[in-house]
Amino acid sequence: MSKFLKKWLKRGFMVTKTKDVPKKLARHQRYKDSKGNYVVGVTTAIGILDKPALIYWAWNLGMQGIDYKRYRDDKADIGTLAHDMVLCHHKGVNPDTREYSKDQIDNAETCFIKYLDWEKRHTIEPIELEIGLVSEKYKFGGTLDMYARVDGVLTLVDFKTSKGIYSTNFLQLAAYRQLLEENHRRVDNNMILRIGRDDQEGFEVKQEKDLETELDVFLNCVDIYYLLKKINKKYR
Repeated sequence: MSKFLKKWLKRGFMVTKTKDVPKKLARHQRYKDSKGNYVVGVTTAIGILDKPALIYWAWNLGMQGIDYKRYRDDKADIGTLAHDMVLCHHKGVNPDTREYSKDQIDNAETCFIKYLDWEKRHTIEPIELEIGLVSEKYKFGGTLDMYARVDGVLTLVDFKTSKGIYSTNFLQLAAYRQLLEENHRRVDNNMILRIGRDDQEGFEVKQEKDLETELDVFLNCVDIYYLLKKINKKYR
């Protein structure tokens, strides 16, 4: 257990300065290009893709008598807090936990310990954390988790707190890489680090150097987003 985590446990996960970390309700960021025009965010662009598996997932929970919205929101909150714990660990600040239940904090702590177990086997040198960037060329923006030297290699790291790693996650990774490279950061490796929200969801790392096809798909999503926006405006 790290000294940082011991300090949190000793203090009951209380914070000294709430301004260190934004509240969980204020997470959506809007992006503007150099001319002051709003551009689409990475996750919004990817959101135009159909996700039929989510329909079955919600139906399956309903058959078990589980309110899928409450279940989804609870898991999302655990993931959000675990995500904050990892980033705050690198920033040297405390996360704001006041809006979370004790069970959510306990589960997020379990996630964080999984990350620390992985970290101690590697050399992590953060260069930038939670970087908000805009692509002037393709008109989209995004905030990536970490740009760092991982075992000496310049690496884009995206933290996922989820049950699995999905193809759309690599579209997101490709978009973030484009943002970094377009804004003069060299990227030699791309990494998704998945931290499960409980013991059953596990922990895994996937790395991918070639993301050209994924970038093509993402940029098509951006194009479709803007075309749909034009159509919606036309038929209002």
